[in-house]
Amino acid sequence: MSERTGIDELLERIREDLDRVEPKEAHAAAADGALLVDIRYAALRERDGLIPGALVVERNELEWRLDPRGSHRAPEAVSHDLRVVVICNEGYASSLAAASLRQLGLHRATDLIGGFQAWKSAGLPVEQ
Repeated sequence: MSERTGIDELLERIREDLDRVEPKEAHAAAADGALLVDIRYAALRERDGLIPGALVVERNELEWRLDPRGSHRAPEAVSHDLRVVVICNEGYASSLAAASLRQLGLHRATDLIGGFQAWKSAGLPVEQ
């Protein structure tokens, strides 16, 4: 019988393969053409605001919207080479989401360390 993995162990293993970025790195990456993807649910976006220029995609639609070969892809999902930085509220769900995008071939997908809260704490732009 195999030993089960808890979420902390799973996150640790997944993050070993991600080139996770700090808020200021994500901001610079966006200026260089990276796609910031906000997967927070609507209530958090309404309460805390939005990152200007970020693509908002609900977590349950992420893979369908960002797969460049998918029939339901977002116009921004142009290539498997696209640099994608996934953003959740605190930087946990985004790691799992980025790993899922990598499984679809988006080999430059990663996530924001600390999520939206870290972005906001770093004094980076937020729209209400």
